[in-house]
Amino acid sequence: MSGTAATAAAPEGRLQRLGIPPVLRWGFLGVLVFMTGNGVESNFLTPHMVEVLGRPEAAVASIITYYSLCVLIGSYVSGALSDLFGPRRVMALGFAVWVVFEAVFLLGLQAENFALTAVAYALRGFGFPLFAFAFLVWVNITTTPERNGAAVGWFYVAFTGGLPTLGSLFAVGAIPVFGGGTRGETGSMVASIALVVAGFLIAWIGVRDPRGDRRIAPAGESAGRVLTSGLRLTFTRPKIAAGFLVRLINTAPEFGMFIILPAVIADQRGWGQSRWLIMTVAVYATNILVNAVFGAIGDRIGWQRTVKWFGIVGSACGLLLWWYVPQLVPAGSDWGYLVSVLAGCLFGMLLAGFVPMGAIMPALAPDHKGAAMAMYTTAAGGATFLGSAVVWAVLQAGGSNVAVVWAFVALYAVAFVLVSFLKVPQLHKAHGRVEEVH
Repeated sequence: MSGTAATAAAPEGRLQRLGIPPVLRWGFLGVLVFMTGNGVESNFLTPHMVEVLGRPEAAVASIITYYSLCVLIGSYVSGALSDLFGPRRVMALGFAVWVVFEAVFLLGLQAENFALTAVAYALRGFGFPLFAFAFLVWVNITTTPERNGAAVGWFYVAFTGGLPTLGSLFAVGAIPVFGGGTRGETGSMVASIALVVAGFLIAWIGVRDPRGDRRIAPAGESAGRVLTSGLRLTFTRPKIAAGFLVRLINTAPEFGMFIILPAVIADQRGWGQSRWLIMTVAVYATNILVNAVFGAIGDRIGWQRTVKWFGIVGSACGLLLWWYVPQLVPAGSDWGYLVSVLAGCLFGMLLAGFVPMGAIMPALAPDHKGAAMAMYTTAAGGATFLGSAVVWAVLQAGGSNVAVVWAFVALYAVAFVLVSFLKVPQLHKAHGRVEEVH
């Protein structure tokens, strides 16, 4: 082997040891940049629409709920369509949907047209799951089984790195550049389109793996059977249904907190919008740093064990700390803000304990991996819907924000019971040999 060839091969070896399929490396970067664009508005959109449209928060929450429902549907369709046409084409479709309906959404806001804004934003919800979760299917059909947990972890490094972490950080800098206030927020959302375009181009040009262009489903299955395979699998295999519910609960509190915490941190506790956005960046940057770590831990000590103790128990405790610590420290104090950020970071870190669910789901149905991943991605997208729906339901019933938080803790208790049924045979490498863990 020549010196040049050896040099070229070395980085690929390092990537493989980390759990990143080298052939997909540019796809991970593309997802990071795409999701950064998608996440720019995540922590100011609700108050922005309230002000621009002149509608009450409940009306705006209904727009977010319909958007979340489209995310849920798009998350299922991403896996099913990837089975039929290959992940690459589905990623292109997601990109086109995102850009077109983002443009219509921004026009609706400028015209102060509530109906147009609501419909466009809801339909844009199909965009990011088609792009990102189709790539996750690509990761699962490319990665070796003993590295699968780590590869899924790196996917969530990219996914969460963009939404909401780098997206919020971009907003912190861009809002004042574009004039501050609602004008600056609008400028930031316009700029987010450029990020989405860049993310798509990085993935589209950089990834040339032929497996992404091919049908994954068995050749004999009709389109109808492929499109419904995930649903049929869920109703015929209780473990798939349990795994679906665990993943659905996983990040639901994250999206619920995006609704109830901005006003608490920025206004009630007196730390302002910029500090709320910075807190979000810190919380989910912590999540990014440990996503791949928990994927590797799952490969080592067992996926189910990692999800149960780190993901579920840890996240429930972290969520309570993120809610209660800001209430207990002096409002507006610098040290109180710092302690509140640290509490949020603990939640972000332990949320990564759910990462091995992306390896558990296809392992529950090795003969129908595509269908199992369709249900996994549906649950991942559905967490957006569940999070906003829990907030809406609790507040509509006359409950408070505190009741919302405890409702999420109750959901984690349900997940703790369900995950006990999700033990799967698992291979990992130890001392140069392959061993099986459960």
